[in-house]
Amino acid sequence: MSNRHRKGRGGRQGRNKRSDLQHQESRVEGSESGGDASSDALPVDLVIGINPVKTLLEQNSTTVQLLQLMQGCNRNPRLREILDLARERKIRFRLVDRPVLDRVAKGGRHQGVVASREPRRQPTWEMLLDRIEASRSVKLVILDGVKDPHNLGAVIRSAEVFGFDAVVMPKDRSAPLNAAAVKASAGAGERMDVVRVTNLARALTELDDRFVVSIGLDGDAERALSETVNGPNGAMERIALVLGEEGGGLRRLTRERCTTLAAIPMVSDAIASLNVSVAAGISMYEVNRSLTS
Repeated sequence: MSNRHRKGRGGRQGRNKRSDLQHQESRVEGSESGGDASSDALPVDLVIGINPVKTLLEQNSTTVQLLQLMQGCNRNPRLREILDLARERKIRFRLVDRPVLDRVAKGGRHQGVVASREPRRQPTWEMLLDRIEASRSVKLVILDGVKDPHNLGAVIRSAEVFGFDAVVMPKDRSAPLNAAAVKASAGAGERMDVVRVTNLARALTELDDRFVVSIGLDGDAERALSETVNGPNGAMERIALVLGEEGGGLRRLTRERCTTLAAIPMVSDAIASLNVSVAAGISMYEVNRSLTS
């Protein structure tokens, strides 16, 4: 009985210390602490989760408008590191209860931290075309109708790993580069260019005019991707991989505008197709393998 009372007194003292620390942090940084956060006052662009937020603070800290961490974050070394980064970079932060973070993150797995930031400015299609014209080697991933942010994030992650220049997708009926996509990208969404186009078929024609070979991934194609990326004069150095949404595949007009079609050979007939992010990762690896072999 007495042990419980001693533990209780220690708990109250610990809470008082944490409260004092919270007050000190808020006073130093000039931010509010605790309480509720009005969703109307928050920017639309959110980054959630420990790794994505840490990457944001390390690489684009000037865009961060508000950092919200869960009460008691000092007990978690990884959250404490983020808090230290925020103090070092003079970023306004707020300590809040978990329900507040749950509401702000709209059900996303925030791991105790959410950052609100200015929307990242992505290059325009015209800017990307200028870069393509000036480059000897071009590696693009084009997504046609991919609507799942988690798939988009996974593709962005693979694109960075394999050194691709950009991910291109239509402005309409495509996944947003939102908090879920950035988190799925493991932070790559903070660095990889994601370029939106109004008309994907026209964009493919413009790539063809600049000698970029667009390879549409199609399970019914006669040639395997490994054969396609190795042309008669060696591996292709200017290439765009075009992938459609899972289940639906490439739209008709997109398929017609691709330079050629290729398939990823599958051993089993039990599953009709691969997840688009898996297919993208395999395809990007195959392109890199052909360039280095």
